Amino acid sequence: MDLKCALEECSMALNLFLNNKFSEALELLRPWSKDSMYHALGYSTILVMQAAMTFEHQDIQMGISTMKEALHTCQRFRKRSTVVESLSSLVSKQSMDQLSEEEMHAEICYAECLLQKAALTFVQDENMINFIKGGLKIRTSYQIYKECHQVLQMTQGNKNKNETYHQFEGGVKLGIGAFNLMLSLLPGRILRLLEFIGFSGNRNLGLHQLREGASGTSLRAILCTFTLLLYHTYVSLILGIGEANLQEAETLLEPYLQKFPNGSIILFYDARIDILKGNFEKAQSKFQECIAAQQEWKQIHHLCYWELMWCYSFQQNWLQAYRYADLLCKESRWSKAIYVFQKAAILCMLPDEDVKTTGEDIVSLFRQVEGLRQRIAGKSIPTEKLAVRKARRYTGAQPVKLILPALEMMYVWNGFTIVGKRADLTECLLITIEKEETTLKNQTSHTEYFIDDLCLLQLLKGLCLKHLGRLLQAELCFNQVIQSEKQIKYDNYLVPFTLYELGLLYKQQDQREKAIRYIETAKNNYKEYSMESRLHFRIHAALDSLKVTPASTP
Repeated sequence: MDLKCALEECSMALNLFLNNKFSEALELLRPWSKDSMYHALGYSTILVMQAAMTFEHQDIQMGISTMKEALHTCQRFRKRSTVVESLSSLVSKQSMDQLSEEEMHAEICYAECLLQKAALTFVQDENMINFIKGGLKIRTSYQIYKECHQVLQMTQGNKNKNETYHQFEGGVKLGIGAFNLMLSLLPGRILRLLEFIGFSGNRNLGLHQLREGASGTSLRAILCTFTLLLYHTYVSLILGIGEANLQEAETLLEPYLQKFPNGSIILFYDARIDILKGNFEKAQSKFQECIAAQQEWKQIHHLCYWELMWCYSFQQNWLQAYRYADLLCKESRWSKAIYVFQKAAILCMLPDEDVKTTGEDIVSLFRQVEGLRQRIAGKSIPTEKLAVRKARRYTGAQPVKLILPALEMMYVWNGFTIVGKRADLTECLLITIEKEETTLKNQTSHTEYFIDDLCLLQLLKGLCLKHLGRLLQAELCFNQVIQSEKQIKYDNYLVPFTLYELGLLYKQQDQREKAIRYIETAKNNYKEYSMESRLHFRIHAALDSLKVTPASTP
């Protein structure tokens, strides 16, 4: 099968995939996946996407092993003395001229397989050790992309650009774009380690390359689009400061909504954008459409359940939120510990009589959490670790009630940034928090968790006040947490996270120096607390938005 036919067939498979015909797409690609690099790449990419969406261990393993096979297939088409033979040598005009068109494509397909294999390891674990371990593979991929990028620049002037050349160009833009974007997210200390072995990430260059790739007609245009959508709708929220570019996300999605009106992945992103705009009611009906659109990939349903659970939580419709948390517990294998904790946390928000109607026992749910914890590459998932630690309050003979655990988890996933778009719902959350605060303060005997619980409530209250524009009151709440530092016994994550939030509050008021000072304090003075790596990602994004270069910090 020649390059042109392979590209055409892969394009057909892509259309099947976007129309929810997942197994038909795989069936079309499978027969040639050992003999054609594009079939190998397409086949393994679909499995990798499935793994990235489900986060299920077996899917991740399957994705990795299929990627290994794809690398093997691509390797067969690469020039024997490959471009990257000596990594340090830049492409000489001559060595690149000697590459046939097929060999150029083999380089880019090989690099793409390596990058996806690395991305899967990245997905496995928020802890960066994995990422650095895979560093050499990633480095080879990065080097190939850089050299292919130079080829692109050298051949820009050529008159005889054909369709396969544009496909090659799309591949380079996807690689250079995704690499730069991914590296630009990494906190300074990790980036310095990586720069040592030749990496550097430039966010603007990454976004620019991906935008160019997304606007092209190559096979990779949709992958560039998905990478940008993932960045705008998830990454910038969970690992950033929550400033998502929704306008760009909508513009990118629009042509695909026209072309694939029932495509579940397209519908999913469409609904996710509505959530981020605060249109929860609209998002809910779009998620239902997405669920109805196909039955083959149940994992897409699970993603919808997760989003619906939060949608109803933002509206404090706890019974509906419970329904989706329960479905996740029963159907999804991504993280049983988080689902069971989340379900119990939601039940804590309900009056006792409502809990009775569900037939659930909150204490026994919390007691299950620790046994459900999983390890990936020998490491615990940070959010699971937090859930296990919080659930321990229920293990003793006298369980000690958690305070608004569903709202604490909402904060962990940066949900206050989302619900903050809706003043009406933020006001309702504030009422819930203040009511809990009064109850806690009026208790005659205090548990050992009293100060920790009070500080958690101050942090959550401060966030609501900030989004309601009551900045002075928000500042007072945050300061109360910081002043209680010495009395906090267990939730040692509260102080660094609060310092960071206070920094963002000053940033919002254009008090740049003060903002940097508080965020730097959170970064440099605290260690070994829950979700530390997640906060370091957010700190990196915040300092980046304040235009602080990582070099200026120790």
